[in-house]
Amino acid sequence: MAKYDNLILIGFSFTGKSHVGRESARRLGLAFVDTDEAIEARSAQTPQELFAQDGEGRFREMESAVLQEACSQSAIVISTGGGAVLDPFNRRLMAAAGLVVCLDARPETIHRRLQRHVTLNPRPVARPLLQGDDPLGRIRALKASRQAFYDAADIKLETDDLEAEQTIALVMEAWQAVQATGRVPPTTAPACRVTTSAASYPIYVGWGELERLPERLQEAGLAPGPATVISDDRVAPLYAPLVLRRLAQGGFTGQLVTVPAGEASKTLEGASRLYDHLVSRRAERGHLVLSLGGGMVGDLAGFVAATYMRGVSLVCLPTSLLAMVDSAIGGKVAVNHPQGKNLIGAFYQPRLVLADVETLSSLPRRELVEGWAETLKHALIQDPALLLDLEEQADRLLALDPELTPAIIRRSAAIKAAVVSQDEREAALRLVLNYGHTVGHGLEAAAGYGRYLHGEAVAVGMVAAGRIGVAAGVTTRELAQRQEALLARYGLPVRAEGVAIQRVLEAMALDKKARDQSLRWVLLQAAGVPVIRDDIALDTVTAILREILAP
Repeated sequence: MAKYDNLILIGFSFTGKSHVGRESARRLGLAFVDTDEAIEARSAQTPQELFAQDGEGRFREMESAVLQEACSQSAIVISTGGGAVLDPFNRRLMAAAGLVVCLDARPETIHRRLQRHVTLNPRPVARPLLQGDDPLGRIRALKASRQAFYDAADIKLETDDLEAEQTIALVMEAWQAVQATGRVPPTTAPACRVTTSAASYPIYVGWGELERLPERLQEAGLAPGPATVISDDRVAPLYAPLVLRRLAQGGFTGQLVTVPAGEASKTLEGASRLYDHLVSRRAERGHLVLSLGGGMVGDLAGFVAATYMRGVSLVCLPTSLLAMVDSAIGGKVAVNHPQGKNLIGAFYQPRLVLADVETLSSLPRRELVEGWAETLKHALIQDPALLLDLEEQADRLLALDPELTPAIIRRSAAIKAAVVSQDEREAALRLVLNYGHTVGHGLEAAAGYGRYLHGEAVAVGMVAAGRIGVAAGVTTRELAQRQEALLARYGLPVRAEGVAIQRVLEAMALDKKARDQSLRWVLLQAAGVPVIRDDIALDTVTAILREILAP
């Protein structure tokens, strides 16, 4: 069976999968399977009834069996249930069996369609999404928990403003293009979107995205005007001329300000010098700030944008892998204090994130490698299917394969975006993104900023968390060893020899995740199943640190 023999539709309920799939199959002369309908035929119960009577576990078992049977065929269109993407087995099955197209829509659109459906087609079947006082809130929360998996589709179509016939035409057009070339056409849609109570913004990931900057700014609703590009003295010579040229072509009056590369620039003094520049330009609230560079530049420029005039518009143009999958997403901006990293900061969401994967080609090898630490972290805490792909495709990814690398980065960015959308300010869920960061941040501070890159420190921190998890009876030894082997495969450190344990412990005591003087540890119960513990004994932590820090 060829890679794109089948067409598989995924997406949340009421995005049109069944109708679009059935009609597309008819016009293309392909077979059609709706997995929910197949389950109903087998069980003589609707999915809602089966779910209510036998539980979610039984329903998911039947869903996987039906999907596996459908994916074993050729020349078929498959419409899946909204939750089919939750199972890593299902995701890998679909990715191997055909072209995966996500039909997406905003929660408000889904809520409106669901209400209309119930009004026009009343059935004596419970509608869980409409029960209670806040059905729209439940749709938002449930969709956000799945969004990273929807965003990982080969092609994503936003159907909010489309009639069914328009959606069918787009699906068929995509299918025919892939059949003609054997390749998925470059997407113009965002890789994912962060949606919080404070903001909603797209994240674009692709090869050559900086060339599309004017169009992306216009799509984000940013009117032409004065703009300041903040970069460092290593990145600016490479990409600032292109950014300034494209800004001018979009009607913006851009100026470049550079800072010395390295964490030493990310201070209140460094921010003050940038404030001086903005004041000299008489910058007002309509001024646009663009961060062009890695995580340090993004943190510093974001902090300045958040605090100047109580907030000006921010656009992130990450040029490091670490920034593309982590620091540019989520609105955490900060500067360092001598006693700890990122102690002075805020939550301030950008208007747009534009990640040009081609810029990774100019990164020094060490800085490229450190970025894989955050991608591996995302897979470990959220997506076992992505973890397997990272294990199997390490050689191609380390070589920056131009087809595979953007796809993997899109999936990693989508995981971060989905978590942030559910928990903007680290009230609960977002804490899992700090896997490996407790020791990692402590190590960075204790060793002196610059000795270990952030991703390198996080890699060592993940090793520590894995071993602490084993000692606490949370993590299996096999998973901890698998993690260490994978980190080493990507060229990341698994030890940090010669750093004083006491200094690491002191730096960890200032960790922002501490509560009531107790550190909260993110540990792995299994791949994709993180847990948070605040009862890890200091003796256990100290013993593990001796293992990974001893000379």
